[in-house]
Amino acid sequence: MQRRVARWRRIGLAGPVNRLIESSRELAAALRDLRFSAPVTHVYLPLDYARRAHEHYLERYGKGRKRVLLLGMNPGPFGMAQTGVPFGEVAAVKEWLRIEEPVDRPAVEHPKRPVEGFACARSEVSGRRLWGLFAEKFGTPEAFFAGHFVHNFCPLVWMGASGANLTPDKLPSGEMAPVEEACLVHLTDMIRVLRPEFLVGVGGFAEVRLTRAAEAAGSKAKVGRVLHPSPASPAANRGWAAAATRQLVDLGAWDGR
Repeated sequence: MQRRVARWRRIGLAGPVNRLIESSRELAAALRDLRFSAPVTHVYLPLDYARRAHEHYLERYGKGRKRVLLLGMNPGPFGMAQTGVPFGEVAAVKEWLRIEEPVDRPAVEHPKRPVEGFACARSEVSGRRLWGLFAEKFGTPEAFFAGHFVHNFCPLVWMGASGANLTPDKLPSGEMAPVEEACLVHLTDMIRVLRPEFLVGVGGFAEVRLTRAAEAAGSKAKVGRVLHPSPASPAANRGWAAAATRQLVDLGAWDGR
């Protein structure tokens, strides 16, 4: 860790937010050249082609210690895959988070899953639900991010020949091993920098990774989860915001008011 801090200082990236930025760049470098077998036909890495928006998010909202770190699994095709922001539903990122940056395109793009950046007209339901809850409860992003941060464990998007989204838990464990290793290092860095009291997985996959990273970071934070806001979840479709609020209150991360 001391060697890493010394390197950040040499290249002008000392300080908590800049440590997050450098760690995200190292994660992108570790994942960039990985290859995956069928059924994967296309892989997107928003940390490359949407890096300006991603680093804007880190710079603007990653400052200071965070009481609660919420973690998702990986980008959705109409969320972070378009904007570079975790759960990055376009309207929420532009209108509430007030982030809008030029977005490039993946080197090899699936014809059914074009990257249109902030011009994308499709809505990511999970992101709309997640940021909508935080906007309703906290009002402004500044009030929310004063004690919270939202991130994804893995920044890769995998697609099959049809353009269908393939989630990390459905891919071969052998091919996922280097992905898991690199993403765990990045998450451990984030926990050390943000020093949260609560680590909240948005779904069970993220909760397991938070438990592993907390142990690696030597963190005593309380680990829990909230229901994933995906429209594929019948429980989420019956009132995700109320369910997630109850879970955060029960965990002790929110006060219930």
